Amino acid sequence: MTQLRALVYVQHLLGTGHLKRAILVSDAMARAGLEVTLVSGGLPVPGLEPSLARWVQLPPVAAADLGFKNLVDESGRPVDESLRQRRRDALLTLLRETGPQLLLVELFPFGRRQMRFELLPLLDAARQAADRPLIVSSVRDVLGGGQKDPQRQQRMLELFDRYFDHVLVHADPSLVPFERTFTHVPELGARLHYTGYVVDPLPDSGTSATARLGRGEVLVSAGGGAVGQGLLETAIRARGLTRLSGERWRVLAGAGIGAPAFAELGALARELHDDGVVVERNRADFTQLLRRCRVSVSQAGYNTVMETLQAGARAVMVPFAGGSESEQTLRASVLAERGWIDMVPEHALTPASLAQAIDRAADRAATVPGSLRFDGADVSAALVRRWLSQHKA
Repeated sequence: MTQLRALVYVQHLLGTGHLKRAILVSDAMARAGLEVTLVSGGLPVPGLEPSLARWVQLPPVAAADLGFKNLVDESGRPVDESLRQRRRDALLTLLRETGPQLLLVELFPFGRRQMRFELLPLLDAARQAADRPLIVSSVRDVLGGGQKDPQRQQRMLELFDRYFDHVLVHADPSLVPFERTFTHVPELGARLHYTGYVVDPLPDSGTSATARLGRGEVLVSAGGGAVGQGLLETAIRARGLTRLSGERWRVLAGAGIGAPAFAELGALARELHDDGVVVERNRADFTQLLRRCRVSVSQAGYNTVMETLQAGARAVMVPFAGGSESEQTLRASVLAERGWIDMVPEHALTPASLAQAIDRAADRAATVPGSLRFDGADVSAALVRRWLSQHKA
C-alpha cells in the first residue's frame, strides 16, 4: 500500500513557537504512518528540527521589526522580488515533487498575511491539482494583532472558505475558545476541530545525577526569540529584592539574543550576584527544569505557557506586548484570572514589581490543571488520518 504523503508549511518571523508546534505535529503525523515533508521559511534555529519528518529549508526570511509588515533576509536586507520568486518556485516545485494527499499550512489564513506572495500560488496550485490534496490550517489558541479589525477577519474567512477543508485549533475551548479572537467561528461550523494543546511530552526525571539539577531554583526564560532581553535583565536585577535571593537563579537566553547581549547579561549577573545566577543558552532539558524549579519566570508564548502548566510549576509571566501584539496578554490574563499564575504586565515591569510577583508565586500552591489536554499533536495526527481515509473514499 502506498504511503500517504503530507506537506507542511511553517513560517516563523520573530519567536520560535510556530516552528516548534509545526515540528511536533509533523513528527506525530510521521509516527501515525504518513510520509511528512516539513518546509520552513524562517531563520534556522539550532537544535530545532524534526526527528521523523523530512526537513526542507527555504531561503529564510524574518520580520524586520515588531510591526511584522516588512521582511528581511538572513543578512538583514529587505526582501526583494527575486527572493520572493525563488521561494515561490521552491514551494511549487516541492508540491509537484511530493504530490501530497495533505497540505497543512500553519497559521494562514488567520495570520501571515506577509506571506501571501507565496502561499496563494501554493494554495491555487494545490486546489487545481489533478489529485487535489486535503488542505488544512493549523492554528494556535489565540490570534495575534489585527483580530479586532472586522475587514481583516472577513478576509480570513473568505480565504478559508476558498481554499481550506478543515482548521485544527490547538487549544481547549474551556480555557480560551477560538471565538475570543476570531469572530466568524459559527461560519466555520464542523470544519473547526479543537485538538488540545500541542506540547512535548513530559520526559522522565532522568538519572539520579541529573534529576537534582535545577531543584529549588528560580528559572528565568524568554523563549527562542529576540524580544526577551529586557525580561532577563530585569529578573537578574530583581533577585536581591526577593525572599529567594539566597537560591540559585538560572537565566536562559534563546538563540534570538545575540552574542553581545548574551555577554552583557552574564556580566550583569556576575557583577550583582557573583555565582548566584547562572546565565546560559536555552537547554534541551527545559521541561525537566520546570518540574524542579521553585518559581518559573517567563513570557507568555504558547509553548512556554503550556510546558509550564503541564509541569505544574509555580509561575510568574510577563506577556510580550510589543507592537500591536495582544496574544500573550490575553493568554496570561486568562490564567491569572483562574489563579494559576501571577502576571506582571510588560508596561509595569520593574525589578521591584517582578520581585513582588516572584514572592507571591513562591507562596502559591503548585497548580496542575488536570482538565487540560496536552496531547494535541497526536490528536491532530489521528484527525488527519481519518480525514484522509474519507478523502480517498
